[in-house]
Amino acid sequence: MMTDTADRTDRTPRADGADTWAVLLPPGRYEAERLVHHDTFELTGAEGTRPRLGDQVAVLADAPSRLVALGRVTDIGDLRPEGPPTDQVEPRLVITYTRRSFDTPVSADSLMVDGPVTPLDPTAFQALADQLGPPPPRQSWMVSLNLPIEAVSPAEAVREFWSYVQELGPGELPAFVWPSGNELAMQAFVLGEEANQDPEEDD
Repeated sequence: MMTDTADRTDRTPRADGADTWAVLLPPGRYEAERLVHHDTFELTGAEGTRPRLGDQVAVLADAPSRLVALGRVTDIGDLRPEGPPTDQVEPRLVITYTRRSFDTPVSADSLMVDGPVTPLDPTAFQALADQLGPPPPRQSWMVSLNLPIEAVSPAEAVREFWSYVQELGPGELPAFVWPSGNELAMQAFVLGEEANQDPEEDD
C-alpha cells in the first residue's frame, strides 16, 4: 500500500469546534497493547470528519467504555492500493501516545461515541484527562524469562531460547518482573495479567 499524506496543518477553527477527539481502539488492539509496548497506533477506514495534525485524542476501549490512553495526531492521509483500481482509498490516521493507562483504565461510560472517531468537546476531553491524572513515576524493574533448554552447547541453547520466545511470545511464556533490588517481590505475568506460577498456592 502507498500513503498519500495530506497537508492539514492549517489551524483554522472548524464549524464543529473540534480539536479534541475520542478514538475507539479496533477489536483486539487493547489486548495487543497490554502485551507489547507500542509508541503509536494506526487507524484506517474511519470515514467522516477527521482530526488534523496536532489534534489531541482520548483513546478508548469498548465494552465497557474505558479511557486507556491520551495521544496526539502525528500523521494523516489516505492509503491507496499499489495497483488498480486506484480510486479505492482508505482514510488513515496515526496517533502517538502521550499518556498510557492500559493497565489501569478509567471509566468513560458517560461519553457518547459515534463510530471509530468522534469529535469531542474540549471540556469533556479535559475531564477525561483529569481522571487519568499525571503519569506515575518511573522506576527500574528487572524482567526475565526462565526456560529450561536442552542443547549440545551454550550457543545452541541460546538459539533454542530465542526460537521459543518467537514462537510462544507473551501470550504463553510467563515473564518474571520485580523492582530492581527487591527480588522477593517477583511476580509472573502472562497475557498482560499477573499469573500465579506456584502450584502449591492453587491447592
